[in-house]
Amino acid sequence: MGLPKNITDRPILGVIQNKSLREHVLEMLRNAIVNGEMKPGQNLVEADLAAQLGVSRAPLREAINILNAEGLLETVPYHGTTVTKLARKDIEDLYSIRSLMEGFAVQRLIALGQAEAVAERLRNICADMMRAADEGNLREVNLIDRHFHDTLVASSQNELLVMLWGTVSLRVRQVMSLRNEKKGNLHEIARNHLAIVEAIAAADTDRSVRLVHHHIGSTGDLIAEGWEKDSDDSPNTGPLPSTADF
Repeated sequence: MGLPKNITDRPILGVIQNKSLREHVLEMLRNAIVNGEMKPGQNLVEADLAAQLGVSRAPLREAINILNAEGLLETVPYHGTTVTKLARKDIEDLYSIRSLMEGFAVQRLIALGQAEAVAERLRNICADMMRAADEGNLREVNLIDRHFHDTLVASSQNELLVMLWGTVSLRVRQVMSLRNEKKGNLHEIARNHLAIVEAIAAADTDRSVRLVHHHIGSTGDLIAEGWEKDSDDSPNTGPLPSTADF
């Protein structure tokens, strides 16, 4: 019996099963950090984590080394490992780099003659975002918002940019999870993205980049303002979420 024609469109359980133990541990820890379950400054005790996850220390240490390289953890010899702390300057630096990266992505995709095709994809994403806004679904709006910016960067067809974006987007997710976020005007969020799309559709590089910089800069300023006062940097000593939570 042949394989279903749409097999590539569906998640395959075997893909998950074939992951190494280190990859499972890495995924759980990374998600716990970027989703705000593990707070900045929280200590990681290897023995406790290994027992909680039901693994030996070897795959745990491998995962910790990778998260150190990604900047999500910080290990100091003889002092242990903690979730990297975030100060206001870190937020400002993060959003400054993000603004430059997305601005470059817009310049690149327009120069490649991809403006019309990319704009069409982004319009569809904005339509999904508007529907989520109509439903008042903040979580869905945020997920679609992330997809919008991932698509924008991927459309640059610059492999190094996309690789670096993977690390930056993780930190952005972490910041958004830790932020004491209010619901705000979800329709306004969607409309702000539409203005960027129309500038791209017109292949107007200057206006597109300016709108991207303004959009990201404004968001970064709002988050950075009062960060130390509003963010909860106290350690979270509760258990890690189960794999079902991811």
